[in-house]
Amino acid sequence: MTTGGRPEVTAHVALGANLGDAARTLRDALECLDHTPGIRLVKASSLYRTAPVDASGPDYLNAVAEVATTLTAPGLLAALQAIENAAGRQRPYRNAPRTLDLDLLLYGSARIDSPRLTVPHPRMWQRAFVLVPLKEIAPEMVRDHEPGQFAGQVVERLPD
Repeated sequence: MTTGGRPEVTAHVALGANLGDAARTLRDALECLDHTPGIRLVKASSLYRTAPVDASGPDYLNAVAEVATTLTAPGLLAALQAIENAAGRQRPYRNAPRTLDLDLLLYGSARIDSPRLTVPHPRMWQRAFVLVPLKEIAPEMVRDHEPGQFAGQVVERLPD
């Protein structure tokens, strides 16, 4: 589909939160994604509970969304960061607990390596909390990277 002369690109976004009402925050973030100009929510995974990886604090709730977007990859990243900021995201130190974390995992088949953005996300293939929800909504994207291979990364699907 083309909107405003620019074709839509399929992108995948990881969502995570471990402060406050994380479930409500993730649901609100999905709604925000769908209401942001240039972004259309196609589908979203279930919510999953996971222990922090390379971080501290309470358990995370995670999900992955597939969106169709007419935004450029940097434009989509800016929109994701605006949604994070609206949710009260603070960045006091690397891997700090957070109210909302939105990561651009994939942007079509693009490979981007810039100081501001790396796509595919550089650590997504090492994180069961990304691969399990991604496999739920886009199994073809994960076939060579089985989430079960990550010992110690327990991912628990929450009831819908």
